[in-house]
Amino acid sequence: MGRTALYHPDFPLHDVGTAHPERSKRIISLLNKIRESSAADRVKWIEAPEVEEAVLALNHTEQHIVWVASLSELNEPTPVSPDTVACAQTPRIARLAAGSATLAADLVMRQEADNAFCAVRPPGHHAEADRAMGFCFFNNAALVARFLRQRHGLERIAIIDWDVHHGNGTQHSFYDDPDVFFFSIHQHPHYPGTGAAGETGHGLGKGFTLNVPVAGGSTDDDYIGHFNRSLVPALRAYNPQFIILSAGFDAHQRDPLGDVCLSTEGFGALSDIALELAAEHCSGKLVSILEGGYDLEALSTSALVHVQKLVST
Repeated sequence: MGRTALYHPDFPLHDVGTAHPERSKRIISLLNKIRESSAADRVKWIEAPEVEEAVLALNHTEQHIVWVASLSELNEPTPVSPDTVACAQTPRIARLAAGSATLAADLVMRQEADNAFCAVRPPGHHAEADRAMGFCFFNNAALVARFLRQRHGLERIAIIDWDVHHGNGTQHSFYDDPDVFFFSIHQHPHYPGTGAAGETGHGLGKGFTLNVPVAGGSTDDDYIGHFNRSLVPALRAYNPQFIILSAGFDAHQRDPLGDVCLSTEGFGALSDIALELAAEHCSGKLVSILEGGYDLEALSTSALVHVQKLVST
């Protein structure tokens, strides 16, 4: 086995304009940083396929899937929500991002990879079952969880989301579902306004959502403390069979869209904890999916440290 990175050379074609935070330079900068590092030689690079339509339907309504497909008729980059921009290439690129994530999970489950990092765009954790928002069109992390349940029969999947923004779409996908444990640490109050500590699930899913809202100015020590006090005991009790990371790097102190003050090394420490949990509970089965991160230097260096941790396990 080995470590795998999934990407596609066409990810920059999702054109949102150079002034938009989720611009093409994000993925270009990140990939260049990893490829120029010593970690590149320890990674098997795989070009992403488009996700199967049947897999999209596991988490998204038919109406939403058809609507995203219709964006291929756009003549120029166009706002489709107050913060989300699409172009004619967006439907295919969003399917490639989702395809990256589901193939990564399949490779890990088939023991063809120890773990995987999906260097993708657009991000996914804000996408609801029936709408795009927060730069997101399809919910990559939620689709992986659905895929693992349907194709591989898993019954306990954990999603760890450390993006500075709460993953509302992921939470809503599994809010009444005990088969997926969702943990999110995020700045609050902040976009999108969800993720209060009292949001813990509903019905059969009660107790399987764990939100840790933090204030602006929170540091590495704060995050590491929250992981050790909240996430670690929660997952030890849950005993997941697979861990999915929604790995946003916009909690970095340099990021323009958040006020949290994590360092590059801080993301390495969080990666260590996630990998230790994966080793303890699910034989290392872990897939990491890129979410946010909008300062090019902070994003690329933090992602590199994260990948270095993945390949060193």
